Amino acid sequence: MLEEIVSRENMTKAFKRVKANKGGAGIDGMQVEALQGYLCEAWSFIKAEILEGRYKPSCVKQVTIPKPNGGERKLGIPTVVDRLIQQAISQCVSQVYDKGFSDSSYGFRPGRNAHQAVRRAQEHLNEGNIYVIELDLEKFFLIESITIN
Repeated sequence: MLEEIVSRENMTKAFKRVKANKGGAGIDGMQVEALQGYLCEAWSFIKAEILEGRYKPSCVKQVTIPKPNGGERKLGIPTVVDRLIQQAISQCVSQVYDKGFSDSSYGFRPGRNAHQAVRRAQEHLNEGNIYVIELDLEKFFLIESITIN
């Protein structure tokens, strides 16, 4: 699978995704706009490290951002090179594992979003069902259940 991950086609797709997502610089200070030029010089070395199992991701830059309802949330910002590699891996791994997910699963899945989940929940209720349950593993399973009488 590593060959597929570092293939030109997959890396090009990953690059476009990282570029479109923009985002801030990681601990190395490299901006997304500088990634293409850097890769022209360093990609053969990075690719060899990945294929030989020697690639080591950089530390993640930690920042805190305010929550809408008060308080703060910690956020980790990988370097743009690490984001590129993570995206390339995700694209390949998703093709393998996404098939096994429930059709009712919408979180962090290709081609799915929260609006679709809400529409499906409404359809579920319109079909006469009385429960809609939202689960979030980060919040340790049950966040909220709604009962319609």
